[in-house]
Amino acid sequence: MQARGGIDLHTHSRISDGTEPPADVVAAAVAAGLSAIALTDHDTTAGWAEARAAAEATGLGLLPGVELSTRLEWRSVHVLGYLIDPEHPALVAETAKIRDARRSRARRIVERIGADYPVAWSDVLAQTSPGSTVGRPHIADALVALGIESDRSAAFAGILHPRQGYVEPHYAPTPQDGVRLIRAAGGVPVLAHPGAAGRDRVLGESVVGELVDAGLFGLELYHRENTPDGRERVAELAARFGLAVTGSSDYHGSGKPNRIGENTTAPDVVARIVAEATGSAPVQPVP
Repeated sequence: MQARGGIDLHTHSRISDGTEPPADVVAAAVAAGLSAIALTDHDTTAGWAEARAAAEATGLGLLPGVELSTRLEWRSVHVLGYLIDPEHPALVAETAKIRDARRSRARRIVERIGADYPVAWSDVLAQTSPGSTVGRPHIADALVALGIESDRSAAFAGILHPRQGYVEPHYAPTPQDGVRLIRAAGGVPVLAHPGAAGRDRVLGESVVGELVDAGLFGLELYHRENTPDGRERVAELAARFGLAVTGSSDYHGSGKPNRIGENTTAPDVVARIVAEATGSAPVQPVP
């Protein structure tokens, strides 16, 4: 789905778990020939100002956004929120609560790992930027920097895999509450990579129906982690509930193999997002 002048609605900077500052994410998008991106760092809008300045300097369209952490029972569910009001009181309070929980959980994970490997909390903090949403990717980066793991992927397949017993869940609201919160903040919610675990792990019709009732706009259909059968099921659900479908890279710089612009979203879908949003406006015209 890559196309010259495409729009990539899912990217991360060093403010959360990407490896590049927001300005460099913008530069990567320009170099890839994209016309617009959304910056969607985990549970924070702290990268918006830098990304905005870079976009204005380059002419790139920018949809400021966020990737909100939510949880349905044992399952981690991420909801992308586009063009929210970054000062909406309930959103500010909830994302602060999530970031605090992530940080506390990360520290406990490091303490457990540190009993078996030579890694300390200071090693993890060395991999973050001021205001970062600290989480497992930063632990992975510390393990790589110390030569314990070869790269992030190896760390997540090895020491940070749940079977090793070091990790634990962190606090997050339900997806239904997450969708409602994004709408209350004037944003437009899209479920991120909903087919990543395959068809049998896609959220069921009843849950998707509840999310639609809460204000869900769309499903991220074109994403490299959506499996073929998962993608098929997501497309069925989108048709069943009249949801928009998006395509995105989930770019993390060198933190993941995902390349910026490898999947893009149709301009008419982006136009609908812009039209529905009341929380903030795009930077530069977005085709």
